Amino acid sequence: MSETVRVLIVDDHAQFRAGLRALLATTGEVEVCGEAASGEEALTALARAQPDVVLLDLAMPGMGGIAATQRILEASPHVRVLVLSMADDDDSVFAALRAGARGYVLKGARRLEIIRAVKVVADGEAIFGPAIATRLMGYFANVDRDPPTPAIPGLTAREHEILAFVAQHLTNPQIAQRLGLSQKTVRNHVSNIFAKLQVADRAQAIDLAREAGLG
Repeated sequence: MSETVRVLIVDDHAQFRAGLRALLATTGEVEVCGEAASGEEALTALARAQPDVVLLDLAMPGMGGIAATQRILEASPHVRVLVLSMADDDDSVFAALRAGARGYVLKGARRLEIIRAVKVVADGEAIFGPAIATRLMGYFANVDRDPPTPAIPGLTAREHEILAFVAQHLTNPQIAQRLGLSQKTVRNHVSNIFAKLQVADRAQAIDLAREAGLG
């Protein structure tokens, strides 16, 4: 990597953004070309900042990081998104990867690890923090095994995924944010689930989901 890497920092905590800016400035190889406190602000800043890498959190008010990642890459496919988040659960990690993130590092990572991740992603490679890499290795170690029997026959994999979120009492907008889908798409999936389960409302769907071990 011979050229300076331009980075747009997206995080709703101003103090954390300031810390990242100071950290990246120590390298001499990274230029922070902009900051944003939400996904909406990131999209507005994108054309002006012209970043190589968007360093973004997942948990933000308004448009969350998953939806923001998807929208950023739709607007600027050449940009690389690197997630820097407190969330280390499977749902968050895989939702970020499905949305197009090229790397995922936890906020507790060492300073040098964060700097290295920015450089690696800028070079077009993918990178994951140690804890995230362990989760991915565990997942791919199991992909060749026989697929599990569906918890509720008749539902698609996506419908099982959404039903599990319903069973956790997440609203349609919250599910849409987690999965990087539109609210209309989630609403349609929920309607299909209700029809297949022959239930009238979310409470009945939750009861059946929990009987099947979901949620």
